[in-house]
Amino acid sequence: MQPKNPLDWMLSEALEQLNRGERLRQQFGRQESCWEPPIDVLETDRELLILVALPGVDPDNVETVIHDGVLVVSGRRTLPPELRNARIHRLELPQGRFERRIPLPVGRYAISRFVMDGCVALRLAKSA
Repeated sequence: MQPKNPLDWMLSEALEQLNRGERLRQQFGRQESCWEPPIDVLETDRELLILVALPGVDPDNVETVIHDGVLVVSGRRTLPPELRNARIHRLELPQGRFERRIPLPVGRYAISRFVMDGCVALRLAKSA
């Protein structure tokens, strides 16, 4: 039997601890944990443009809702099925549920979305 590679062992232990933590959270927690994607918010006379850094996320799977003057952007980022059993060398892009709350200036908006350079772009056209 070969001795274990310390790096493989540490990664395996770290992943097992994360899995244990997730199981405990699911068992005892009330709210699913989530991460916040970085954003840029730009405004012109006619619109707000919000760029949400979500590489690898289909914009059709991103939910956008305006509630009490706050834009809520949410969804889930997961590894594609064909990569779920791959050997992980580095995993820096967050996985799982995400949610970002963005306070909006007072007004009425029509939301459209598109992809722009690895970001999900939200165009909030101002209406009178």
